[in-house]
Amino acid sequence: MNGDVDAICFDLDETLCTYSQPGADVLDRAFDRAGVARLWVLEDYHDLYGDYLAESTDVEDLRRRCFADLAVEAGHDRETGRAVADEFAAVRDQDAVDLLPGAREAVEALSDRYRLGLVTNGAPGMQRTKLEAIGLADAFETAVYAGYDTPPKPAPEPFSAALDALGSTPDRAVHVGNSLSSDVAGARAAGLRSVWVPHEGRIPETPDPTPDHTFETVAALATPPW
Repeated sequence: MNGDVDAICFDLDETLCTYSQPGADVLDRAFDRAGVARLWVLEDYHDLYGDYLAESTDVEDLRRRCFADLAVEAGHDRETGRAVADEFAAVRDQDAVDLLPGAREAVEALSDRYRLGLVTNGAPGMQRTKLEAIGLADAFETAVYAGYDTPPKPAPEPFSAALDALGSTPDRAVHVGNSLSSDVAGARAAGLRSVWVPHEGRIPETPDPTPDHTFETVAALATPPW
């Protein structure tokens, strides 16, 4: 990495953290925590997901609406479904999220040299809960919750908002993420250099769009220059 870089932005999901439990297991735990027998399976939720997109304010609102209707179909009241949805969110974003190996070391090492920001697609409350769960709540000078604060990645606006807060410019910044379609494409659209860290090291021969740098793990970022 050239010495003219003064800011680095990170994606969150599958770049710094990952869900450690399958969704079906999370749902089973949610039913247990809510004190309710299993009334539906995860596939029922997935089948209905699209029906709630237009009327929901975020994924947590969508889940509460959907689970409420599923509870009614199972012969229970809507509040039962909402209670299960709330427990699902608590388990998913607090107990079932893990820091990826080397992520903390990379963030800490880079924070000594650069101003750091977070640019993540996702609801602010949900993403903040994940940051707290993995111990990175105070690691970034600014956080942009794309899709809520700005249009979602790969739009350039979330990157521009982060750089404005960091006092940097696209030609002096890098974005790190796992997604070619949102992170690499979005960084390119905003004029930043991109670092691609494919989840679980899956690297195609010809990634499209082409990132400026590719690493098999986020841990490799801890030892610049690169």
